[in-house]
Amino acid sequence: QVQLVESGGGSVQAGGSLRLSCAASGFIISSHCMGWFRQAPGKEREGVAAIDSDSSTSYPDSVKGRFTISQDNAKNTLYLQMNSLKPEDTAMYYCAADFSGTYCSGGWRPYGIHYWGKGTLVTISS
Repeated sequence: QVQLVESGGGSVQAGGSLRLSCAASGFIISSHCMGWFRQAPGKEREGVAAIDSDSSTSYPDSVKGRFTISQDNAKNTLYLQMNSLKPEDTAMYYCAADFSGTYCSGGWRPYGIHYWGKGTLVTISS
């Protein structure tokens, strides 16, 4: 069955870095649109990175230049490298798969997602 398991979350000071991992099983991530999302209390879930089946990547302005999405095809694992972290980055972070490619076509809303991980908490202190 399809499964996404995030890891790597934790607490870090502003300006620090974290690398999130998402181990996928039941499908090949490189064949699909994949993304990272975050959700803070009281806010809507928003995309922070996307990588399409052609390996093209995109980011919203809020994280552009600080976050990098990548994948290791041999390990079937998705990554999110987060640098220069800010307190406003504090949220639950989720990896997700969109088998239709809707998410990777544009926008940062959680539309078209077929599978979600359960999330990993990232807390950034000042």
